[in-house]
Amino acid sequence: MTRLTLSIAMGDYDRTRPIHDGRAPIDGVEPVTMLLSPEEMFFRAFRHQPFDVSELSLSSYCVKLAQGDCPYVGIPVFLSRAFRHSSIYIRTDRGIEAPQDLRGKRIGLAEWQLTANVWVRGILEGYGVAPSEIDWVRGGMHKPGRPEKIPVALPDDITLSPAPEGATLDEMLRAGEIDGYIGPRSLRCFDEGHPKVRRLFSDGVAAASEHYRRTGIFPIMHLLGIRRDLADCHPWLAGALFKSFERARSMACEALSDTSATKVTMPFVEDILETGRTLAGGAELWTYGVPGNEMVLETFLDLHHRQGLSPRRLSLGELFHPSAYESFSL
Repeated sequence: MTRLTLSIAMGDYDRTRPIHDGRAPIDGVEPVTMLLSPEEMFFRAFRHQPFDVSELSLSSYCVKLAQGDCPYVGIPVFLSRAFRHSSIYIRTDRGIEAPQDLRGKRIGLAEWQLTANVWVRGILEGYGVAPSEIDWVRGGMHKPGRPEKIPVALPDDITLSPAPEGATLDEMLRAGEIDGYIGPRSLRCFDEGHPKVRRLFSDGVAAASEHYRRTGIFPIMHLLGIRRDLADCHPWLAGALFKSFERARSMACEALSDTSATKVTMPFVEDILETGRTLAGGAELWTYGVPGNEMVLETFLDLHHRQGLSPRRLSLGELFHPSAYESFSL
């Protein structure tokens, strides 16, 4: 049987390396894998569709889906999940001590549509701070002029202005020209220990844990997508990809649990794993598939629509390939 040669773009994670190195083969597929940064993957995928299979931003995927011209169909392989309380940075000289103090402040972001920023704005809503109560400034983090990868039309009550020509968000936060910043990556001023820049939540783990205990939400950032024409031509492909990526995820989890010699360059791995298991009540936190993730996905779809990114509220049944909503069992 001739195997289907597919280009696969994904991040370099413990949960994708078994795909990349062949330990988790894909039935019927000869993969040509590329380990890329999220920014490069998503920009290329949504602008030019050069990949047969690609990791995708959940938010940008929903933007294109709601617009009716998404070139990819999703598979519920959630290659990135992250609590985002640690993604809010503030100036220490602006009287910002709590989320409510962000009202009326100028807050920078790289793109309105970034999935992390959708979740952060949802977190702030939980504290009673609506997106319309903040003056947003969009720009490049360390290079000026970053565009939205997909054009979006925002609600009339949202104030979003571009950074001055030639300016970066890092420079603006250093100079005090903005009061804070939200995003999945930190700015260099924070990494370098700028004395007037810190995270809003000093203990992000505690804040996120409290949020999870209250809501049950472990935010989903990225999913896997197949080009629609391929999925239509090869109806078996979605299931084969899900099976392989789920196997790769399981292999990564098994490796993390083997603490005889830790598989990541970080101390206290066993303690952090125990913290996560305790938080989830002994269940797995990082899961793939629709079952068990319905509430997280529905919450995201609500936020996405309210924040003006999807002109209509998408339904859960639209998000993924039809074969993704059920699986066999023994």
